[in-house]
Amino acid sequence: MNTKTLINTAVINSTTKGGKGWADRLFAHWFNRLVYAQIWEDPVVDLKALELRPGAEILCISSGGCNALAYLTADPAAVHVVDLNAHHLGLLQLKRAALAGLPDHAEVLAFLADAAQPSNTQRYREHVAPRLDEGLRQYWEAPDLLGRPRHSMFTRHAYRHGLLGRFIGFSHGLARLLGGNLSAMVEAKTPEEQAERFQRHVAPLFRLPVLHWLSRQPAALYSLGIPPAQFDALKADADAEGLSLAGLFEERMRHLACDFPYESNCFAAQAFARRYDPQRDAQLPMYLQASHYPMVKARVDRLHAHHQTLTQFLLGRDSASMDAYLFLDSQDWMDDAQLIALWSEVTRTARPGARVVFRTGGRESQLENRLPAELIAHWRTDRDRNRALYAEDRSAIYGGVHVYEKIR
Repeated sequence: MNTKTLINTAVINSTTKGGKGWADRLFAHWFNRLVYAQIWEDPVVDLKALELRPGAEILCISSGGCNALAYLTADPAAVHVVDLNAHHLGLLQLKRAALAGLPDHAEVLAFLADAAQPSNTQRYREHVAPRLDEGLRQYWEAPDLLGRPRHSMFTRHAYRHGLLGRFIGFSHGLARLLGGNLSAMVEAKTPEEQAERFQRHVAPLFRLPVLHWLSRQPAALYSLGIPPAQFDALKADADAEGLSLAGLFEERMRHLACDFPYESNCFAAQAFARRYDPQRDAQLPMYLQASHYPMVKARVDRLHAHHQTLTQFLLGRDSASMDAYLFLDSQDWMDDAQLIALWSEVTRTARPGARVVFRTGGRESQLENRLPAELIAHWRTDRDRNRALYAEDRSAIYGGVHVYEKIR
């Protein structure tokens, strides 16, 4: 299937009816392009949750590809990377080729961390392109509307591209227009300064009428990858906490801006500086950090990309053959039939002790309410540990992190 068909199949389901019907179709159309140049789930938390042993078989969703590469540090046998969106898989394959082909860490940082140097065109031609198959080379060398090859985004701040990258850029401009300043967070040197700058330059924006209005418009959040079903979960969370949606978004932005040192948060770097600083090793995505680079480079051939749904991939796997599953927030998109089909295959293919990690837009997991009792009985979760893991997730854009372990 092509990307459009796969996304339509995932988004347009039994809940697509009434007022939600046009919203689902609009979201599916909007999502049919590069959305994430960087993934927005914390792989450090994922790896802590999974407690992987060497030789594990892992299934994950690609998104921007950063986490799939980070999981290579756990010495797995294979990382199977699935995505509905071929643009995300193309980006993963480019990052994989850059890690394999560029001669050293400094060259990798120039291409994948700084991602803005004019010389990256030459790096692509000499070291990256030869590692791509013909189809991928055609994809990355196809011209945009201005005649520039697609790979030239790595000479123009690659992470400012994609729907989310552009949304962040729009948010910076809107904040300045409204009297705020998101980039003021970049200069904070201590947690106290982070809190003070957030309170002065960012928090007041969420109290403005225009932000309250925008936060209530589902289509305004499509570039964040929030589908209509997840928007409803966010509203329910806000209501339960006695907050407006703008108030809920303020609290999550505060978590991102204030609860972790800026110096070691790659998510805050993109949100507030709109770039990584290659000189700050701890601020880079895990797979680009100096201590992890040799392992990642040596193991990139263990990545396997699949343009299909999670359930389709699992239907082709043997029983009791998988150790880890990472679903991002994809289950927030699913109706009950899709969710049951997925977890039936997860339960069949999972080895004893296998773990599933996923995020939710709202705080709570819906599995216990939506899966048949005989299916959920194979799994256990620890809500206190889930809350602790959520507190450590530097991305801070979700309501919950959930881990389920197969017990029988």
